[in-house]
Amino acid sequence: MAAATFLSRFSVFAIVFSLAHLSGFSLAGDPFVSYIFDVSYITASPLGVPQQVIAINGKFPGPVINATTNFNVDVNVFNHLDEPLLLTWNGIEMRRNSWEDGVLGTNCAIPRNWNFTYSFQLKDQIGSFFYFPSLNFQRASGGFGPLIINNREMIPIPFHKPDGEISFMIGDWYTQNHTALRSILDSGKELGMPDGVLINGKGPFKYNSSVPDGIEYETINVDPGKTYRIRVHNVGISTSLNFRIQNHKLLLAETEGRYTAQTNFTDFDIHVGQSYSFLVTMDQNASSDYYIVASARFVNETVWQRVTGVGILHYSNSKGSASGPLPVPSTDVSHPWSVMNQQRAIKQNTSASGARPNPQGSYHYGQINITSTYFLRSMPPTMINGSLRATINGISFLNPNTPMRLADRHKVKGVYKLDFPNKPLENRPPRLDRSIINGTYKGFMQIIFQNNDTKVQSFHIDGYSFYVVAMDFGIWTEDKKGSYNNWDAISRSTVEVYPGAWTAVLMSLDNVGVWNIRVENLDRWYLGQETYIRIINPEENGKTEMSQPGNALYCGALASLQKEQQHSSATSIVNGQLNLIFSLMMVLLALVSIG
Repeated sequence: MAAATFLSRFSVFAIVFSLAHLSGFSLAGDPFVSYIFDVSYITASPLGVPQQVIAINGKFPGPVINATTNFNVDVNVFNHLDEPLLLTWNGIEMRRNSWEDGVLGTNCAIPRNWNFTYSFQLKDQIGSFFYFPSLNFQRASGGFGPLIINNREMIPIPFHKPDGEISFMIGDWYTQNHTALRSILDSGKELGMPDGVLINGKGPFKYNSSVPDGIEYETINVDPGKTYRIRVHNVGISTSLNFRIQNHKLLLAETEGRYTAQTNFTDFDIHVGQSYSFLVTMDQNASSDYYIVASARFVNETVWQRVTGVGILHYSNSKGSASGPLPVPSTDVSHPWSVMNQQRAIKQNTSASGARPNPQGSYHYGQINITSTYFLRSMPPTMINGSLRATINGISFLNPNTPMRLADRHKVKGVYKLDFPNKPLENRPPRLDRSIINGTYKGFMQIIFQNNDTKVQSFHIDGYSFYVVAMDFGIWTEDKKGSYNNWDAISRSTVEVYPGAWTAVLMSLDNVGVWNIRVENLDRWYLGQETYIRIINPEENGKTEMSQPGNALYCGALASLQKEQQHSSATSIVNGQLNLIFSLMMVLLALVSIG
């Protein structure tokens, strides 16, 4: 009996330990979640044409990373592509840790057939984000997936707990892979109209005769009367999309880590790189299924009709298939001021808690003195030294061979210049350069994004959220500050800038490191429309920036420091996980035999 009791207790302990290990949780301190990402090519036909796409663990799109505020995340990435790879984490602030940011200015790329483990903490964040490959136009072939940060149990969410969650990865898509699209840009041409829009890696439902037969489409199964939290990410190349669900209201609840004032919309514009959460109640009579639509925006929508993603919302008691014309957006892009008003309506929910147990609006950003202003102007691509390039303030960025923060730590000189102009230099021709912004630690920066290009652009800043205080058409001038929202502006990491318009943001420079500022439109980003901001604490004592990680890769001027990697394949690690599962099964069998 004593032996059986001992074995029983041992088995229970083994189960708990094994489950903890399998789920990636530490048994002490802040919990860990661990993921293995095997990044490789697979063949898929999302628009009916077989093509090479980038999959993670054989899935396109990739798996969800699901964690909670303050969790530590390890993602062991195995690069089985035929070119170098970096993954970046769109909207994750990486507090004190630009070493894990996953862009070329801060990290050496993962060579083919190598692996690298990203390790970071989800410090003081909640909300909806996504990851994607940041190099060589690879996002145009996939490699992306959702990243969810949940509230801690002690922090209430500002709405009733949903009955379920649904993630949508939407984006424009070409039937050519990223290497072919790169070649088009390298030849000095524009990409032209996409071939379609995907919803969760799938093509459109055959809603009319223009859609070919045999295309796999997304179906979302729901139950009547229930409310779902729907997270929508535009992971596409360069097209703004309007998202809508036929006959259903979209109650806006969160965007990129901040709860919003809850407002109902029939449809919503989601620009490249942006993420939103909506609450959707299944309150229809289910006489048929309903269309889920993501259609191209700010283009000639008649000509671009085929660039429309269509999925199906299926009630469990549905009486028939969806049919008839697709629902149309509520606003007309020929009246851009009315379209802009939708974005202006996004306000912060100042009575809600975020990652901490205090109201989000307790930070009085509108009362802080602005210490520096950068006016960042984008123009249509132009020829520089015989190549088509895109610019900010007349500079097309050249990524250095040695990542900038790595160069700082190892005292490599001449890698970059801290002389990025705070406004366009009208008397200089466009040029290639490695010029970045010299930020002042604990300064309060105003950034004006002025879009003089011909299409909507989304601007993103790694490592930070910023307050979107104003946007308008025309040219920004100093007197526009009188129109700023200094009370409940939304704080986010990616903001749209309409053509012929500007957007003003305010940002507290409290996160030490070197951080990427880029346009999310992949074609413009690939052509050099980016820079970085370097923020260094002159009194650094090990508390405001993390040390260089022990597994940092070396390249460029520091390539000689890189040791040969002891290559262990993803298969061996997966087999190790399978062995652990087998051990757990044996323990369960032992329990049964004891019983």
